[in-house]
Amino acid sequence: MAAAKTYPVTPDGRYFVVNGRLWRKTNPGLTEDFRTYWVAELMSARRRVGVASRSGDGPAVEAARSAVDVAKRALGERGPVWWTDGEPDLNRRMVTATSYKDWYEALQIRE
Repeated sequence: MAAAKTYPVTPDGRYFVVNGRLWRKTNPGLTEDFRTYWVAELMSARRRVGVASRSGDGPAVEAARSAVDVAKRALGERGPVWWTDGEPDLNRRMVTATSYKDWYEALQIRE
């Protein structure tokens, strides 16, 4: 099995970067049991999206995508931010258009 790819994480631990885009990380304040449960739910919902998509079942795709959203919100990856310092959510933004630009460019990542 191939090793999992690692992605750069912003210095404040709020985001990781994939193809130059910020993605919000899971809330680090969650208990391990809670996180484990919701990660399993997320993976199950993602599999259901794939199965429903391949079968052309639109309502099942919609239901599975909704389940993905519920899990991502429970994990803190969507919805209200989990940090408390008032900084805005930059989820899904291009890193070079944010305050993380200099940090990211200093990494000298070739994508």
